[in-house]
Amino acid sequence: MYLTPQHILLAGASGLTGEHLLDRLLNEPTVTRVLAPSRKPLAEHPHLENPVGDPAVFLPQLSGRVDLAFCCLGTTIKQAGSEAAFRAVDLDMVVAFAKRAREMGARHLIVISAIAADPKSSVFYNRVKGEMEQALRAQDWPQLTIVRPSLLLGERLEPRLAEQLAGPLSRLIPGKYHGIEVCELARAMWRLALEEQDGVRVVESDELRKLGK
Repeated sequence: MYLTPQHILLAGASGLTGEHLLDRLLNEPTVTRVLAPSRKPLAEHPHLENPVGDPAVFLPQLSGRVDLAFCCLGTTIKQAGSEAAFRAVDLDMVVAFAKRAREMGARHLIVISAIAADPKSSVFYNRVKGEMEQALRAQDWPQLTIVRPSLLLGERLEPRLAEQLAGPLSRLIPGKYHGIEVCELARAMWRLALEEQDGVRVVESDELRKLGK
């Protein structure tokens, strides 16, 4: 069974994946409103509402009913500056955004996690992603879709050295560890948004690539 979301809440619209996803949403004829809060202004569009500022301030102020929420929030420890600052974005902010989206009426949340997310992982990054997934499951969403892409392939405004070095290699690795183009990920997320499948669904990178073709 398929739904046609019209009112969408999007977090992380200024990021690599969020930027591609926002462009896709604004060009979908069925989408009438995209509410995309961000720290910096986004390009204007008739169907875009873009509150700008500190998420801690504008999250409680977001208003209007939404059908669906996408969360593309994410940073790196290097960008954040510390493990605590990383956790504040990739765990705390994601969970707070999801809670607000649910309060606004969204019944389906699609969130970007990581390929090796595990709350018991010895790797800090993977452990935080696993804790984030665990916290979202506890929110008891009618429909929760967790996407776990491999290395994202695309041009960032601020290139990440590790991604630049690993990118060519990731294109050669088979299966779910093969790198995924951000345009493919955005297409896959929109296709997943059109599916009504109650409960929690985890979508690994190899399936995401197929959905995004």
